[in-house]
Amino acid sequence: MRKLYQLITILTAVILMSACASSTKIHSDYDPNVDFSKFKTYGYYSPMGIENPNYSSLLGQMFRDALDAQMLPRGYVKSDNPDLLINVSARLEDKTKVTTTSSPTMYGGGYYGYRGGMYDPWGGYGYGTSTHVSQYTEGTVNVDMVDIAQKRMVWEGVAIGRINEDRKSGELRQEIMDGIAEMFTNYPFRAGQ
Repeated sequence: MRKLYQLITILTAVILMSACASSTKIHSDYDPNVDFSKFKTYGYYSPMGIENPNYSSLLGQMFRDALDAQMLPRGYVKSDNPDLLINVSARLEDKTKVTTTSSPTMYGGGYYGYRGGMYDPWGGYGYGTSTHVSQYTEGTVNVDMVDIAQKRMVWEGVAIGRINEDRKSGELRQEIMDGIAEMFTNYPFRAGQ
């Protein structure tokens, strides 16, 4: 179980590492019925969903740094008694993609080989097609902001993409920063305003 947890944690980071890639979808949303002007302070769940219950991880710290880089310039102050708590969680899902393509030639030459002189469209149906099956792992990273007083989520950022295990680990910190920054591009609020 511990190895599985570590694998999930590592793969979670890989999702945001490809945040700038076109295959990763990043979006955010908030509850329009919430008065965000009442929020001035924030903190983090301990441990966050991507961390081991017994200690904080380096990956968790990378996410905290990236989130601090978005919250502090907006006027929020880190606090031990915050208005908002932030959590980062992730999940992985095995996916299968099936692609079937038709070939315009059948029995050689021209469109359907013009039936190759056989003119048997129904009996030969299916000839000239190819099917490709690929399997991949899709990961989802969620960043949740929770109103402590109401015990309800008020904002969520989501990154969804294919896991790319070939990325270099040295790029991880910057890619997380970039992914979190993209999540916050549509965050219209400032502390106390």
